Amino acid sequence: MTGAAGSIGRVVTVGLVARGHEVVSLDRVPEPDGNETPFHTVDCADPDAVAAVVAEERPDGVVHLAGIPDETGLPDALTSHVITTAALLDAMVEHDVRRLVLASSNHAVGRTPRRELLTVCTRPRPDTFYGVGKVAAEALSSLYADRYGLDVVACRIGSFGPRPETVRQLSTWLSPADCLRMVDAALTATAPGFAVLHGISANTRGWWDLEPGRALGYEPQDDAEDFAPSVAGSVEDDWDGAHVGGPFATSTYHRPALDRRP
Repeated sequence: MTGAAGSIGRVVTVGLVARGHEVVSLDRVPEPDGNETPFHTVDCADPDAVAAVVAEERPDGVVHLAGIPDETGLPDALTSHVITTAALLDAMVEHDVRRLVLASSNHAVGRTPRRELLTVCTRPRPDTFYGVGKVAAEALSSLYADRYGLDVVACRIGSFGPRPETVRQLSTWLSPADCLRMVDAALTATAPGFAVLHGISANTRGWWDLEPGRALGYEPQDDAEDFAPSVAGSVEDDWDGAHVGGPFATSTYHRPALDRRP
């Protein structure tokens, strides 16, 4: 598991171990306190380092959570999300690892206006360079699935956290427990080929199609509506909920692709 020291990685690592999986952790930061899995401090953008770990550990599958979780310039976004994925895919092909669970994002389609039902067939409409990186990582993974027969599940994660914090997140929330269910299903689904699912919980206000995930065995159990009484409305709710990507689809995130400052 890459990005194992991150907020999602820590939750999923503990949960997968509890479900009987043997997890090997990778992150470019030092091993966190309390980690009980084999841990490699590796930058996933370094293909030689990634290949060495895969050769040593011989995993059955890879869960790729590593990546900068916010907006950057385009070169950093491509390195963080595409180059890391390429390094993993090449190592997987070299050492016959057949399953990739890719942490994609709602920001891959973040400029899509809110509609009655968001399907996984929606065309790529990234809202940021972060979203562009996720689109490209999905496309690269699709290429390797077709070229080498890998099984890849791209999880377009919504709003991960212990509880929803905004009105938009009452629709887009992914609970820690459902995140674990999602990753476990993506790891164990039979012959998915290249597949995309929406990484949200079973939210009453959800407007993202959950059937592709259910077809792979992902059955979310939590509902953001349980927290609705404690989520205060805001004057920002209208524009925050106007597009899939929420605030990432607003001018707040506009910036040049390339930094030309001396």
